[in-house]
Amino acid sequence: MKKLLLSAAILLGSLGAFAQGGLGYGLRAGVNIPKYSLDNESTQSNTGFFVTGYLDAPVSPYFSIQPGLSLQNKGGKWTPASSSEIKESVMSLDIPVNLVAKLPTGGSGNFFIGAGPYVGFGLSGKRKGEIGEGNVKIERDLNFGSNENDDLKRTDFGINFLAGYQLTNGFQINAGYGLGLTNLAPASGDMAKNRVWSIGIGFGL
Repeated sequence: MKKLLLSAAILLGSLGAFAQGGLGYGLRAGVNIPKYSLDNESTQSNTGFFVTGYLDAPVSPYFSIQPGLSLQNKGGKWTPASSSEIKESVMSLDIPVNLVAKLPTGGSGNFFIGAGPYVGFGLSGKRKGEIGEGNVKIERDLNFGSNENDDLKRTDFGINFLAGYQLTNGFQINAGYGLGLTNLAPASGDMAKNRVWSIGIGFGL
């Protein structure tokens, strides 16, 4: 965890020095709609949230590199039987680095669209559910690791996609999609990858 935060600090500092006077920053927050992609199907979507702080380092008048730190609520929901429901909620600290194109619309603001890689680190997780019309209740913390008896691997790699519109005063609306590439299932033969839609608002300077 310390190495992850140190790497993020070095990256943000390097880009800040690179951009110098043109460096901007911003904050985005909103709703996540996460699920897991399994072997031949997907779980149902859960509902969570995200909060992202980012730097905006211009590389040209129309392109910027935006590294950030993002607290992401991920997970999924599934029904192993008609009268059962299990929800999994995972808090992850993600480090995205996106290349963002900005398309001005006169004097009102600009559309933006971008993509880039991310690395995520699972901080905590919880599994809750009811089996047999509420006769049996489940609530426990998730175990992170790579052993067969663990629930999820801790580290996730993937690709971010984002788009939105920012007004000249800095207010923005945004949407995104996180495509997890890491198989988070520790057990051999199983598969679970993150799929996260998001929508939110933000402010950039």
